[in-house]
Amino acid sequence: MAQAVSLHSLPLFVRLAGKPVILLGDGAAAEAKRRLLDRAGAIVVADHPDARLAIVAIEDEAAARAAVDRLRARGVLVNAVDRPDWCDVTMPAIVDRDPVLIAIGTGGASAGLAGALRQRIEAILPAALGGLARGLFAAREAMRARYPDDGARRRALGAALGDGGALDPMASDADAVTRWLEDDAATPARRTTIRLRSADPDDLTLREARWLGQADRVYHAPHVAAAILDRARADATRICGAAPAAPQPGLTVVLEMDMPESAS
Repeated sequence: MAQAVSLHSLPLFVRLAGKPVILLGDGAAAEAKRRLLDRAGAIVVADHPDARLAIVAIEDEAAARAAVDRLRARGVLVNAVDRPDWCDVTMPAIVDRDPVLIAIGTGGASAGLAGALRQRIEAILPAALGGLARGLFAAREAMRARYPDDGARRRALGAALGDGGALDPMASDADAVTRWLEDDAATPARRTTIRLRSADPDDLTLREARWLGQADRVYHAPHVAAAILDRARADATRICGAAPAAPQPGLTVVLEMDMPESAS
């Protein structure tokens, strides 16, 4: 089986409100980072013994290198503006639908590409998305009461959040959560088969990618590429072998291959 490609970075969301963050440098790049830190509620400082994150926006190469080395020696994680090879952390382009945040990173390859993707996603996501997230948070206890079993709750929520579902993120607001809890019926067992045409996950149709993203379990042939299995959600059960005939709770996806095994 093909090996999964390693992530070049692990995306994380860091709470900075009330915490010191070092910012070094002048000019437009430094001011842009300052505005971002202000939005996150950070205390922007030139130095602080408790700081664990620093942004170096110094134009002079030698001075920037010295600052990065000095900060790293203290155990501070550093973002060096326009110098991706020096960075411990990179700053993504951000789509904000509070409390929903979408971060777009390119590993420092191209800030312009990240910005262009942000603009596309901004145009797609509805303003009500944040309200839906807050509604789901407020309804946590009600959801547990309605679906005491974790698996049943996850399947019901996954079906509701799917394309055209009662909580479709592209067409729902906070009030939709209450309506869903009042009207929702039990989530049926579903099963679908995807016949793979290649080992390239980009060859999946949008519907096939959505099925993988919603699957509770994935049955697959031995030579299905790891890159395709990675399109399933992280907590989906992956089973190498044939799926049983008996129906199983939630969504079962079966991956079969139309291409020769050597092509995977």
